Amino acid sequence: MTARPAEGSEAASPSAWHPGEQALQARAGVRERMAAVGEVVVRDHTPDPHRELFEKLPTLLLGALDASGQPWATLLAGPPGFVHTPHARQMDIAAAMDPADPALAALAAHGPGAPVGVLGLEPHTRRRNRMNGRVVRWDAQPGLSIAVAQSFGNCPKYIQARVPGLRAAVTPPQPAQPLGPSLDADALALIARSDTLFIASASAARPGLRRGEGVDISHRGGEPGFVQARHTAEGLELWLPDYPGNLFFNTLGNLAQHPLAGLLWVDYDDGGLLHVAARAELRWGEAERAPWPGAQRVLRLQVLCGVWRAQALPWRWTAAQPAPQFSAMRGAAAADPAAPGA
Repeated sequence: MTARPAEGSEAASPSAWHPGEQALQARAGVRERMAAVGEVVVRDHTPDPHRELFEKLPTLLLGALDASGQPWATLLAGPPGFVHTPHARQMDIAAAMDPADPALAALAAHGPGAPVGVLGLEPHTRRRNRMNGRVVRWDAQPGLSIAVAQSFGNCPKYIQARVPGLRAAVTPPQPAQPLGPSLDADALALIARSDTLFIASASAARPGLRRGEGVDISHRGGEPGFVQARHTAEGLELWLPDYPGNLFFNTLGNLAQHPLAGLLWVDYDDGGLLHVAARAELRWGEAERAPWPGAQRVLRLQVLCGVWRAQALPWRWTAAQPAPQFSAMRGAAAADPAAPGA
């Protein structure tokens, strides 16, 4: 009888998931199931429904790595159509280089071949699709071109619905403000009132070309104030709940291998962007996740530095229509006081 190739050997078929993702899936008891799911949902091209979404969006989320391997997250903006997919394996973005944007600056410094993660999110319909790839070109015109490596959809959970529109009076972006590891009062106030953040992560400081490796950017939603800031002897910590999701564990799997994260908050009232670099640690304790009913894990994020870019975007957004999952989790916790997180 022929022996089966050892898992992870060169003879084995490359998995859609890298070892960090597989380890989290194993801990959740779903590794075998997700191995089969990955072969179906993780594609090497962008399906037509995903292309349709990307091409009608006025914003696009992007994650990139700087020279030290630190991930950074950003939000690009333009008229619908500024993202174009000439075919299923290419994405073009009409984005001008802004040296004040840490994610774009990182891509520009790396040049062709830079790994990049993309998230297309339409908040008012709660549609979102992910794409990971590599930069193949960045010119003044037409902009950034990315070769698709992986493409997959995400569920609509935890997305706060809001509609974008142009500000009545668009003022030029203000100079970027570097922030130290303590951030500042305005940044902390934005974090305290926010119901949404985005997190960039990577499978390694310099991801390889094997299937499953690269840079991701993902969405995290909660009720206003769901990210808790704590001042400790080690500096400023941000605590972020991890709610039940699609069991891909893209972000957490990346952080298990490369524990650095790029965080992004959007000022939906005035178009500002807060970029934060952090070191991440995944915590599993019941007491640690107790403040967040329904949370299964918590990320402890040690702030390293930040950048505040006031009025970086031309858009404003309507007030949020809350995602229904949070009231349901609160109700479940109230009904069962012994449940984790209650």
